[in-house]
Amino acid sequence: MIKTPYLLFLGDAPDQLAAKVAQGIKDWRPDNAVGQYRMPSCGADLKIADMTLAEAKEAGAKTLVIGVANRGGIISAAWKEVLIEAMRMGYDLASGLHNLLSEEADLVAVAAETGATLHDVRIASVDYPIANGIKRSGKRCLAVGTDCSVGKMYTALAMDKEMRERGLKSTFRATGQTGILITGDGVPLDAVVADFMAGAVEYLTPDNDADHWDMIEGQGSLFHVSYSGVTMALVHGGQPDALILSHEPTREHMRGLPTYQQPTLAELRDVALTLAKVGNPDCKVIGISVNTQHLNEEEAVAYMAKVEAEMGLPTVDPFRHGAGRLVDALEAV
Repeated sequence: MIKTPYLLFLGDAPDQLAAKVAQGIKDWRPDNAVGQYRMPSCGADLKIADMTLAEAKEAGAKTLVIGVANRGGIISAAWKEVLIEAMRMGYDLASGLHNLLSEEADLVAVAAETGATLHDVRIASVDYPIANGIKRSGKRCLAVGTDCSVGKMYTALAMDKEMRERGLKSTFRATGQTGILITGDGVPLDAVVADFMAGAVEYLTPDNDADHWDMIEGQGSLFHVSYSGVTMALVHGGQPDALILSHEPTREHMRGLPTYQQPTLAELRDVALTLAKVGNPDCKVIGISVNTQHLNEEEAVAYMAKVEAEMGLPTVDPFRHGAGRLVDALEAV
């Protein structure tokens, strides 16, 4: 188990989106976030206390969590200076990067010297099966996005929270490093060998009560040439009964791909539903989740009303305004 509370390391994150791991922990497990550690060039800010390692240690922090998801998942030399100092001060380290802490010889040596524990969240700890496509009992909901980092995890967490508050049976199923750090369990799907990804999702969402919903954390995008594979595994391995379309309306291009444009919501609906029906012919698109963080209230409300009129589906920002209407639609499935 990863010891809490955390000091969230933002390092030199160039923008807020690069710090999405830390942002997710702060938003969904605020009691676990003592403060943030930012290097001088950091372009992200969680709006919580900036702390030195010593200040956070005095405040009770036990683990320094790398809260940055940079392209390629690289642990830089500048980061290592902070990480090594933290271990010498009694911190454990936790990371969801592809660049594993346990494969950095200097970090491993200091951990052995100090007794610090290195937690690599992106290591698959189970020998997952190959997917068999057999229909499982219970129900499953998956958010699919027009792009990466558009709010798929927040949608699943918000819907799970609303369902639990209504007394409904629901479980959030984490499939990425942020979700695992928030909930303490899940499958690091993009670290699973490709042939076993869909099987890992089947493993994560086993047979359940007929009225139980698994809220599956979405990943990537079917339209993102870098990360579409992990989305396909979720669509087929998850065999969702319901799909939520997720979108961030202010993007000028696909995340990290300046020559690619996002699909329309109608294009996403048609492609995702066609693929989902391969594994579950009864799958339905039931709603739209819009990440309106870069819009003011008036702009957000107007945009969502426009989308709802065009698409004929309940359209909400579940983090900003609540997931009630999406859960209403889910109950009607």
